[in-house]
Amino acid sequence: MAIHVNAPERKPVVLLTGASTGLGLALAGRLLASSYRVILTARQSSLPRFQIEGITESDRVRIRALDVTQAAQRESVVSEALADWGGVDVLINNAGVAYRAVCEHTTDLDRQEQLNVNYRGPMDLIRLVLPAMRQRRSGRILNVSSVSGMMAMPTMALYSASKFALEGATEALWYEVKPFGIKVTLVQPGFIHSDSFKNTRYTQLSSRAFSDDSNPYQAHYRNMSGFIAKWMQRTRVTPEQVADRIMAALRSDRPPLRLAATYDAHLFAWLRRLMPRSLYHEFLYRRLPGIGEWGKSSTNGSPTKGG
Repeated sequence: MAIHVNAPERKPVVLLTGASTGLGLALAGRLLASSYRVILTARQSSLPRFQIEGITESDRVRIRALDVTQAAQRESVVSEALADWGGVDVLINNAGVAYRAVCEHTTDLDRQEQLNVNYRGPMDLIRLVLPAMRQRRSGRILNVSSVSGMMAMPTMALYSASKFALEGATEALWYEVKPFGIKVTLVQPGFIHSDSFKNTRYTQLSSRAFSDDSNPYQAHYRNMSGFIAKWMQRTRVTPEQVADRIMAALRSDRPPLRLAATYDAHLFAWLRRLMPRSLYHEFLYRRLPGIGEWGKSSTNGSPTKGG
């Protein structure tokens, strides 16, 4: 009589981008404390942060350089996971950047750079991990979006555009892969207590305008940058709390398509549902910081050259 021995259960593999700071680092800590096999990624220049945090490789943890805008690096990380661990079971697209610029102060290159990190890179990682997920008829994809993916703020047009794009594609993806048993979730954090606002990038034109008191948009930048910094420092929501909500969605049998991960995300979601759209926008406009100053820095604004 043949004796059948059950093979050990395969431990799921999680690929996390942008894992070296902020929410990504908080998620990394939760994943390391779990039974998952984990691939933590960050840009090459950010890899030393893992050592500073005491995070090292082991038989279930790998640390890899991944700039999500680089196709060769995307393909290398996913190919290695497939060859050594049978593929990626959970993809968490967390890496992202934010540009602060009014529409008039953006060029085509600025728009491409913003989309490459927040939309094009994540979508290609999804494309690369899906074949193995479909074959197993299981998998999880969690895309970290933002409140800016459900509503736009002045001076953050590029960022909102990238998150709106990610949300639209993810919603379509939810329908496409549900028949294969793959679960898809959009995570929508609002303000998180951190200094990440200091990493917001400016375009060449917006940087120049910010420091020019005569620029017609100077009040826009001054008031909005201060407003965002204030709320990110005042909120009590920590990266660890948001990471806990993401982990709960990861483990859930029926995760939501959209996960409002902070209190303000819940608030804005309800405002959008309850208020007529015209009233909603007027309500928010009147509450913009220092709105009475906007447009008064200069009566004449020369056209800016852009793409």
